[in-house]
Amino acid sequence: MESSLDKNVAARPAAAAAVQQAAKAVQRTVYPVLGAISFSHLLNDMIQSLILAIYPMLKDNFSLSFTQIGLITLTYQITASLLQPLVGIYTDKHPKPYSLPVGMGFTLCGLLLMSVAPSFGVLLVAAALVGCGSSVFHPESSRVARMASGGRHGLAQSLFQVGGNAGSSLGPLLAAAIIIPHGQHSIAWFSAAALVGIVVLAQISRWYSQHPATKKARSAQAPRAALSRGRVALAMSVLVMLVFSKYFYLASINSYFTFYLIDRFHLPIQAAQIHLFVFLAAVAAGTIIGGPVGDRIGRKYVIWVSILGVAPFTLLLPYANLFWTTVLTIVIGVVLASAFSAILVYAQELIPGKVGMVAGLFFGFAFGLGGVGAAVLGQLADATSIAFVYKVCSFLPLLGVLTVFLPDVEGKKAKAA
Repeated sequence: MESSLDKNVAARPAAAAAVQQAAKAVQRTVYPVLGAISFSHLLNDMIQSLILAIYPMLKDNFSLSFTQIGLITLTYQITASLLQPLVGIYTDKHPKPYSLPVGMGFTLCGLLLMSVAPSFGVLLVAAALVGCGSSVFHPESSRVARMASGGRHGLAQSLFQVGGNAGSSLGPLLAAAIIIPHGQHSIAWFSAAALVGIVVLAQISRWYSQHPATKKARSAQAPRAALSRGRVALAMSVLVMLVFSKYFYLASINSYFTFYLIDRFHLPIQAAQIHLFVFLAAVAAGTIIGGPVGDRIGRKYVIWVSILGVAPFTLLLPYANLFWTTVLTIVIGVVLASAFSAILVYAQELIPGKVGMVAGLFFGFAFGLGGVGAAVLGQLADATSIAFVYKVCSFLPLLGVLTVFLPDVEGKKAKAA
């Protein structure tokens, strides 16, 4: 009897130590996982940016109008935007770790189909498949980044997103070096990148499935927001408008910057794609800044500077020569890119316990705006000119003044961190 009691008493400190050790493991920043998910994001977005970079080639091969070019982007991004929030809502309650490699499989199929597409209609189907892959990848991989953050949520989101932005910047270079010289069929060569992504994501999925947060997801109740529903709704509306200003402007760069440079400065396609690479590389650099700075000084300040602060540069861009166009696009890319990590983490703190839903909503909304923006701006370019499009879009960052209506959800703690 005494020996049994002694064993129970002795077991309690050991059990407590095990629980404490598990808690510390959850709170530790897991850099190998963050690195792996960032690398997967690089591969995923590199593949997607190839589609944008080969628009001039597709336009010539299929005799497309600017409106049809915009419809390709619309198809891809609307598919992603409609599905992402639904994926996030579902996986908040029912985590699906192995959906990550499945999503990359959709991207692989879209890539292969685009390499052999004989018509505009098939190009749209291929773009939709790539969009389906993104709809699974982004909300679930954003959840993985938060799990591996160890509480440094801004840093984790920045590391995750900088991989995607780096991949996006590589797309135009690879398109210029490989696809443009060798033609549409060479798109299939990049299926190797998708296969590597599937292998890496399978390993991440194994870690994800064993994480304590995954096992508790079904039974745990989400904490309540500190603000009233009305203030949360107002803040979310403001964030939506800020994302609108950012991604509608980015749509003008991502889809039409090469055409703008060719039309205004008479650059060849490959030279224009190098300028697009420079802009996207600046976006990648800016992304890594926003998250850690937001962790330290507060995300609201980062949102202020990154949206409203970029307005003077966007207003100057349509009137600049080639040299200053390059300089201004670098500044615009760095400053504007710092916003999204801050906006996403701010929204996740605004609605606690809904990581997947918020990630899916904002990634989906961003993609949807990019698609709608590409289609609308394509029609505007057909009706007027590419130069006029950039004059109109230059006013969008002025919407950053709406940041004044955002409540302080971080308080003194974020400022002291």
